[in-house]
Amino acid sequence: MKPKVTIAHVVHRFDIGGLENGVVNLINRLGDGYSHQVIALTECNPGFCQRISHSNVQYHALHKREGQDWRMLWRLYRLLRKLGPDIVHTRNLATLEAAGVAWLAGVPLRVHGEHGWDMTDLDGSNARYQRLRRLMAPLIHRFVALSSQGAAYLVDNVGVPRRKVVRIINGVDVERFQAGHDRGRLPDGFAPEGTVVLGSVGRIAEVKNHVALARAFVLAHRLAPAQMAVARLVIVGDGPQRGAVEAILTGAGLTDRLHLAGAQSDIPAWMRSFDLFVLPSLAEGISNTILEAMAVGLPVVATQVGGNDELVAPGETGVLVPAGDDSALANALIEVVSDRELRARQGINARQRAEHAFSLQTMVERYAALYQDLVVARG
Repeated sequence: MKPKVTIAHVVHRFDIGGLENGVVNLINRLGDGYSHQVIALTECNPGFCQRISHSNVQYHALHKREGQDWRMLWRLYRLLRKLGPDIVHTRNLATLEAAGVAWLAGVPLRVHGEHGWDMTDLDGSNARYQRLRRLMAPLIHRFVALSSQGAAYLVDNVGVPRRKVVRIINGVDVERFQAGHDRGRLPDGFAPEGTVVLGSVGRIAEVKNHVALARAFVLAHRLAPAQMAVARLVIVGDGPQRGAVEAILTGAGLTDRLHLAGAQSDIPAWMRSFDLFVLPSLAEGISNTILEAMAVGLPVVATQVGGNDELVAPGETGVLVPAGDDSALANALIEVVSDRELRARQGINARQRAEHAFSLQTMVERYAALYQDLVVARG
């Protein structure tokens, strides 16, 4: 019987999020030839872990403290020595040091994924972080970049040899995220017949910039009160800026047009309650939520950052606006809210683009090929 390949997936926190959803999709579909260890440097959300249906998965939370936590790194070293995985796959800057720990622990193969940026380094220009990546590069067998921007950054800015960089774009489960329309998740009376629901999904944190969405929503009402009278704003997710978003709508007297749904598990059903999807991020890699919205058949209004322009075809499936430009975002919202035919046409195009260009199966096959190529080369 062919032995299983054991992969240790190292994340900062295993909880609701786009990166983490990608890990769930990958594990669930890689098949019986693999076993998996999910290692969260901080915490694992038990409810989120239930999304994994693969039969051979274990979870480990290392309870990292804020800042540099040397004891956590020691616990990680001991865990990797105990588990003995074939591959350690770290993701994003917050877990990069774990690749060095994996090397010290004797893990034969190390893969690191660059999924996007955060508030401490929105454009990848932080010299300290570039040095850290450059220092770790010799210990890493393959870097996975989700976007073309990310791949170019690793080669041109960090100096990673091109042969070590593999680009694997995210895929979306078009069976789970079926197109449709159903207001069932919304509160009674919130979105009566004729309203247009602007929806966003994600952690309400600074990098996702929902505060800018709240400001643009208010500005759009001032610029076009008649057109925006039918608009409602729904944000699915939670985070530190929730109060700030609520305060902006309250100050404008628009509280009755806002619904903050908090963290939810049934994202496809929530997305089917929207009429358009908005992502105002300051930085992105390849956004899972944009792909999911497209699969549901929603036009997308998003900022032109990271890989968003690889997903959204302006004029065909949605609108791209400059990051941090409240006026441009407000005008885009007015345009899409005001034109029902535009929403319908772009929604159909978005679903077709998700089906044809961003298959989840293709993503999984590319990861499987990466892992197998490394294992075979290692012998």
